[in-house]
Amino acid sequence: MLFIARLLVGGLFVFSGLIKVNDPVGTSIKMQEYFDVFATDISAIFAPLKAISLPIAVALVVLEVALGIMILVGWKVRTGVYLLLLMILFFTFLTFYSAYYNKVTDCGCFGDAIKLTPWESFYKDLVLLALIVFMLIFRNQLPEGNTSIGKWLTIGSFALSLLLAVLAIRNLPFIDFRAFKEGVNISRAMQPSATLEYSYLMRKDGETVAFDQYPSDESYEFVEMNLKNPEALPKISDFAIWNNAGDHTAEMLTGKKLLILSHNIQKMDLALVHMEKISTLINTFQGSDVQVALVAASSEEEMQAFLKENGIQIGHYMADATVVKTIVRSNPGLVFLEEGTILAKYHYRNTPDPQTAQSLFNP
Repeated sequence: MLFIARLLVGGLFVFSGLIKVNDPVGTSIKMQEYFDVFATDISAIFAPLKAISLPIAVALVVLEVALGIMILVGWKVRTGVYLLLLMILFFTFLTFYSAYYNKVTDCGCFGDAIKLTPWESFYKDLVLLALIVFMLIFRNQLPEGNTSIGKWLTIGSFALSLLLAVLAIRNLPFIDFRAFKEGVNISRAMQPSATLEYSYLMRKDGETVAFDQYPSDESYEFVEMNLKNPEALPKISDFAIWNNAGDHTAEMLTGKKLLILSHNIQKMDLALVHMEKISTLINTFQGSDVQVALVAASSEEEMQAFLKENGIQIGHYMADATVVKTIVRSNPGLVFLEEGTILAKYHYRNTPDPQTAQSLFNP
């Protein structure tokens, strides 16, 4: 039984950690959501933590992998159990708070790869907590593996996870699990995959009855409406682009587009070399059938000031910050679209040269 507990706990922590090592910026965004909630509901002391959410996220995901490996290989396994207990108590508190108060509807336990409801996340953590407590009770019976091999496997997993996390931050996630991954047609993803079907709960004479269609009998009192096939819901439901002149969402999903996306222009930290590469790319498409536009979760005044400062003349539009962060984990990031299909996404550090960019539209 101890072996099974070690296998389940260690394996799950390694799996969960590696998924989040793939996208530490996403974990950082989720941590910011929690810090916002705690700063409002518990104490203002959590507010400053938003500024260091990325290093906190990196530390958590790297530790998840390393501690999982410690448990699996048996190196200092008892120390590992104590550390995992602290970590799972922290996670259990987060998921319970999310579920009970309905504050953060997605805990991000498995990044964007596997979505769990708040209560599913909490129950998952309860199971892990029970297994870890079980190992803690019988810690004296836990076997110590080969000290030398286990030590270097643990250190190696820590170092490798840290390296992968840094690479994912400085570039983009190695695997994109989000709805806006390359190859997705945004227009189609905004439509239901099938006709949405609903059931209607109605009450009459103290008895609740479910109907597949809204009853014509007006003596029934409406209770609630439930979606019967939630899997048919649109994969993308919050994509919108606008400016003071109106909504431009449909326009952005037609023709050839190069969108320069920023979730906050004030937080851009572009080195001159990166800005020069982006400017060169913009100039490449001037006068062509490729429309280049700045899309940011910032005011029109901020966008106009940024464009003027860098001598760039392109259209500028607004979007929701959360949507922008979901599309690309870079500030700014570059997204190439053709008829609403995402051809490619780039971190600003990896801005493509003009020839590569042109080949995306003319393969």
